[in-house]
Amino acid sequence: MRPLTRSFYSRNTKVVARQLLGKYIIRKFSKRMLIGKIVETEAYLEDDPASHAFKGKTPRCAPMFEHPGHAYVYFIYGTHYCLNAVTEKYGKAGAVLIRAVEPVSNIKLSTNGPGKLTRALKIGKGLNRADLTRGDLIIAEGKREKFKIIHTKRIGISKASHKPYRYYIKNNPYVSKH
Repeated sequence: MRPLTRSFYSRNTKVVARQLLGKYIIRKFSKRMLIGKIVETEAYLEDDPASHAFKGKTPRCAPMFEHPGHAYVYFIYGTHYCLNAVTEKYGKAGAVLIRAVEPVSNIKLSTNGPGKLTRALKIGKGLNRADLTRGDLIIAEGKREKFKIIHTKRIGISKASHKPYRYYIKNNPYVSKH
Protein backbone atom coordinates (compact mmCIF):
# COMPACT_ATOMS: atom_id res chain seq x y z
CA MET A 1 0.00 0.00 0.00
CA ARG A 2 1.32 3.38 -1.03
CA PRO A 3 1.10 6.30 1.46
CA LEU A 4 -1.05 9.26 0.45
CA THR A 5 0.95 12.26 -0.70
CA ARG A 6 1.11 15.61 1.06
CA SER A 7 -0.84 17.16 -1.84
CA PHE A 8 -3.76 14.80 -1.05
CA TYR A 9 -4.18 16.57 2.32
CA SER A 10 -3.43 20.08 1.04
CA ARG A 11 -7.02 20.62 -0.12
CA ASN A 12 -10.44 21.58 1.17
CA THR A 13 -11.10 19.76 4.45
CA LYS A 14 -14.57 18.53 3.47
CA VAL A 15 -13.23 17.04 0.23
CA VAL A 16 -10.41 15.29 2.09
CA ALA A 17 -12.88 13.98 4.70
CA ARG A 18 -14.92 12.26 1.98
CA GLN A 19 -11.89 10.98 0.09
CA LEU A 20 -10.27 9.45 3.19
CA LEU A 21 -13.10 6.91 3.27
CA GLY A 22 -11.82 3.57 2.05
CA LYS A 23 -8.17 4.51 2.70
CA TYR A 24 -6.06 2.53 5.17
CA ILE A 25 -4.45 3.56 8.44
CA ILE A 26 -1.26 1.60 8.97
CA ARG A 27 0.31 1.68 12.43
CA LYS A 28 3.70 0.04 12.78
CA PHE A 29 3.95 -1.10 16.38
CA SER A 30 6.26 -3.58 18.05
CA LYS A 31 7.31 -5.34 14.81
CA ARG A 32 3.65 -5.67 13.74
CA MET A 33 1.45 -3.70 11.42
CA LEU A 34 -2.01 -2.80 12.65
CA ILE A 35 -4.21 -1.95 9.67
CA GLY A 36 -7.72 -0.51 9.54
CA LYS A 37 -9.85 0.80 6.67
CA ILE A 38 -11.29 4.26 7.31
CA VAL A 39 -15.10 4.06 7.28
CA GLU A 40 -16.15 7.28 9.05
CA THR A 41 -14.76 10.83 9.25
CA GLU A 42 -15.74 14.35 10.35
CA ALA A 43 -14.47 17.65 8.97
CA TYR A 44 -13.40 20.54 11.23
CA LEU A 45 -12.75 23.93 9.66
CA GLU A 46 -11.00 27.08 10.85
CA ASP A 47 -14.25 29.13 11.00
CA ASP A 48 -16.20 26.26 12.57
CA PRO A 49 -17.42 26.85 16.18
CA ALA A 50 -16.90 23.12 16.91
CA SER A 51 -13.24 23.26 15.82
CA HIS A 52 -10.39 23.60 18.30
CA ALA A 53 -9.00 26.26 15.92
CA PHE A 54 -12.12 28.46 16.01
CA LYS A 55 -10.67 30.93 18.54
CA GLY A 56 -7.24 30.94 16.93
CA LYS A 57 -3.96 29.16 17.35
CA THR A 58 -3.24 27.76 20.82
CA PRO A 59 -0.59 25.29 21.98
CA ARG A 60 -3.21 22.51 21.87
CA CYS A 61 -4.47 23.12 18.33
CA ALA A 62 -1.23 24.43 16.78
CA PRO A 63 -0.83 21.29 14.60
CA MET A 64 -4.06 22.24 12.77
CA PHE A 65 -2.28 25.34 11.39
CA GLU A 66 0.85 23.48 10.33
CA HIS A 67 1.75 21.42 7.27
CA PRO A 68 -1.00 19.22 5.83
CA GLY A 69 -0.53 15.47 6.03
CA HIS A 70 0.44 15.40 9.69
CA ALA A 71 -1.46 13.95 12.63
CA TYR A 72 -3.25 16.07 15.21
CA VAL A 73 -3.72 13.84 18.25
CA TYR A 74 -5.37 15.17 21.40
CA PHE A 75 -6.71 13.83 24.69
CA ILE A 76 -10.42 14.29 25.33
CA TYR A 77 -12.81 13.85 28.25
CA GLY A 78 -9.86 12.66 30.36
CA THR A 79 -10.29 9.19 28.89
CA HIS A 80 -9.10 8.78 25.30
CA TYR A 81 -7.19 10.18 22.34
CA CYS A 82 -8.57 11.29 18.99
CA LEU A 83 -6.72 11.12 15.67
CA ASN A 84 -7.08 13.81 13.02
CA ALA A 85 -5.39 14.32 9.66
CA VAL A 86 -4.31 17.96 9.15
CA THR A 87 -5.63 19.47 5.92
CA GLU A 88 -5.64 22.76 3.99
CA LYS A 89 -2.51 24.80 3.29
CA TYR A 90 0.09 25.81 5.89
CA GLY A 91 -1.30 28.58 8.11
CA LYS A 92 -4.98 27.76 7.49
CA ALA A 93 -6.46 25.44 10.09
CA GLY A 94 -8.30 22.31 9.04
CA ALA A 95 -8.44 18.70 10.19
CA VAL A 96 -10.37 15.52 9.59
CA LEU A 97 -11.30 13.46 12.63
CA ILE A 98 -11.01 9.74 11.92
CA ARG A 99 -14.14 8.45 13.67
CA ALA A 100 -14.08 4.74 12.82
CA VAL A 101 -12.10 2.08 11.00
CA GLU A 102 -12.86 -1.44 9.85
CA PRO A 103 -10.23 -3.86 11.21
CA VAL A 104 -8.10 -5.37 8.44
CA SER A 105 -5.01 -6.81 10.14
CA ASN A 106 -3.86 -7.47 13.74
CA ILE A 107 -6.62 -5.40 15.39
CA LYS A 108 -8.31 -7.17 18.28
CA LEU A 109 -10.30 -4.33 19.91
CA SER A 110 -13.45 -2.49 18.86
CA THR A 111 -12.84 0.39 16.42
CA ASN A 112 -16.30 1.95 15.99
CA GLY A 113 -15.52 5.32 17.56
CA PRO A 114 -12.62 7.77 17.71
CA GLY A 115 -11.41 6.73 21.18
CA LYS A 116 -11.82 3.05 20.45
CA LEU A 117 -9.82 3.19 17.23
CA THR A 118 -6.91 5.04 18.84
CA ARG A 119 -6.83 2.45 21.62
CA ALA A 120 -6.95 -0.42 19.12
CA LEU A 121 -4.22 1.13 16.94
CA LYS A 122 -2.08 2.17 19.93
CA ILE A 123 -2.20 5.86 19.02
CA GLY A 124 -1.41 8.33 21.79
CA LYS A 125 0.00 11.81 22.36
CA GLY A 126 3.45 10.69 21.18
CA LEU A 127 2.07 10.58 17.62
CA ASN A 128 0.85 14.18 17.68
CA ARG A 129 2.41 15.87 14.62
CA ALA A 130 3.47 12.51 13.12
CA ASP A 131 3.98 12.68 9.37
CA LEU A 132 1.15 10.61 7.87
CA THR A 133 3.07 10.22 4.59
CA ARG A 134 5.89 8.17 6.17
CA GLY A 135 6.90 6.61 9.47
CA ASP A 136 5.11 4.52 12.09
CA LEU A 137 1.66 5.95 11.36
CA ILE A 138 0.58 6.45 7.76
CA ILE A 139 -2.59 6.64 5.73
CA ALA A 140 -2.36 4.74 2.47
CA GLU A 141 -4.21 4.13 -0.74
CA GLY A 142 -5.67 0.64 -0.94
CA LYS A 143 -7.63 -1.36 -3.43
CA ARG A 144 -10.31 0.67 -5.14
CA GLU A 145 -13.83 -0.27 -4.22
CA LYS A 146 -17.23 1.24 -4.82
CA PHE A 147 -19.38 2.33 -1.91
CA LYS A 148 -22.02 4.94 -1.19
CA ILE A 149 -21.00 7.83 1.06
CA ILE A 150 -23.53 9.19 3.52
CA HIS A 151 -23.08 12.70 4.86
CA THR A 152 -24.96 13.86 7.90
CA LYS A 153 -24.66 16.05 10.97
CA ARG A 154 -21.75 15.48 13.33
CA ILE A 155 -22.18 13.56 16.56
CA GLY A 156 -20.69 13.77 20.04
CA ILE A 157 -20.32 17.57 20.05
CA SER A 158 -22.48 20.43 21.32
CA LYS A 159 -21.43 23.34 19.06
CA ALA A 160 -22.35 23.35 15.35
CA SER A 161 -23.43 19.71 15.45
CA HIS A 162 -26.06 20.50 12.81
CA LYS A 163 -23.40 21.00 10.12
CA PRO A 164 -23.37 18.05 7.67
CA TYR A 165 -19.62 17.42 8.01
CA ARG A 166 -19.78 13.76 9.03
CA TYR A 167 -19.14 11.19 6.30
CA TYR A 168 -19.37 7.42 6.41
CA ILE A 169 -19.60 4.35 4.22
CA LYS A 170 -23.25 3.31 3.96
CA ASN A 171 -24.13 0.04 5.74
CA ASN A 172 -20.63 -0.49 7.10
CA PRO A 173 -20.98 -2.28 10.47
CA TYR A 174 -17.95 -0.48 11.94
CA VAL A 175 -19.43 3.03 11.75
CA SER A 176 -19.78 4.54 15.24
CA LYS A 177 -23.14 4.42 16.95
CA HIS A 178 -24.90 7.47 18.34
